[in-house]
Amino acid sequence: MSQETASGASAPHPIRVPAARLQDFIARVLTAVGMPESDAHVVGGIMAEADARGADAHGVFRLPPYVKRIRAGGMNMQPDIQILEERAGSALLDGDNGIGHLIMKKAADLAVHKARNTGVAWVGARMSNHAGPAGIYARMPLRHGMIGIYMAVGSANHMPPWGGTEMLLSTNPIAIAVPSRSHPPIVLDMATTNAAYGKVKAKAQRGEMMPEGWMVGRDGKPLLDPKRSNEGFLLPIGGAKGYGLAMMFGLLAGTLNGAAFGKDVVDFNQDYATTTNTGHTVIALDVEAFMPLRQFEEQVDDIWAQMKSSERLPGCDEIRLPGEQSHRTYEDRMAHGVPIHAELRAALDMLAESVGVAPLDV
Repeated sequence: MSQETASGASAPHPIRVPAARLQDFIARVLTAVGMPESDAHVVGGIMAEADARGADAHGVFRLPPYVKRIRAGGMNMQPDIQILEERAGSALLDGDNGIGHLIMKKAADLAVHKARNTGVAWVGARMSNHAGPAGIYARMPLRHGMIGIYMAVGSANHMPPWGGTEMLLSTNPIAIAVPSRSHPPIVLDMATTNAAYGKVKAKAQRGEMMPEGWMVGRDGKPLLDPKRSNEGFLLPIGGAKGYGLAMMFGLLAGTLNGAAFGKDVVDFNQDYATTTNTGHTVIALDVEAFMPLRQFEEQVDDIWAQMKSSERLPGCDEIRLPGEQSHRTYEDRMAHGVPIHAELRAALDMLAESVGVAPLDV
């Protein structure tokens, strides 16, 4: 169906573009602005996967602001990513102000490598940047028979502490990915706010209104127009409990890593030149350190069946597990392409022209 815009009109249906074509376009743009071709291909693949999994506010949608930051000197195109501290089951990376996707892929790979020996490995990162959706990095240990956990400090503060009005907290997301045998992995990917700010930006680009519950104005009343988002703040999930989670994830992914948190967080959406020092954490748990992988996956399958077959409330046609909808979206988009709205396509065409590459082939 067409989406309703702020004016009440119906927006046209988006076009569909193969994920591989998106990856190629992203890589060409990033290479044109100074990123090594091999790194650009990796980043393009992660961003295209974000789109394919339905994280539309974290995929190619982010390419224009990334390029804006790169041109402003706010991001290092050839970072020297180093291990600052290391023990058998832990490490701290310095991302040298590189793009977050590269830094967190290295962090996830290192966590998996360490977890093979230690059972559990915790890798933190500082001096990073925005890295896209949390679930991407929690999923990386899955292919190695491991559980993945990811936390991050968001790239701008959009939420006050519970009962306050000063923006001191971000969406500070968490993702947990658990393998199963006969079903898609169970993957929780959530912000500590009712909506991630990227969704607000995507609504604004498409001229759509926000649902009630995403944001409130400083007067405490619902804020529905995403173009007025600077007049209010995001609401935490579960009231004070969501605020508490945002605080703790910020301490674990930010403060513990020597990364920005609280007043030190740079607004990635407004300040394109200042180093953000974004912090992330990825944890890998080798299932074999607890029980045989096959046995665990079969037990997860059993839990899956219990949840899916449980009695439903009137009006509920299906019980879905975390990550199930994302998996369905992924299958659909890998088969039929990623939807690109007209407004996003126009922005990408302008970007392509400005960096001197061919536009996205639709």
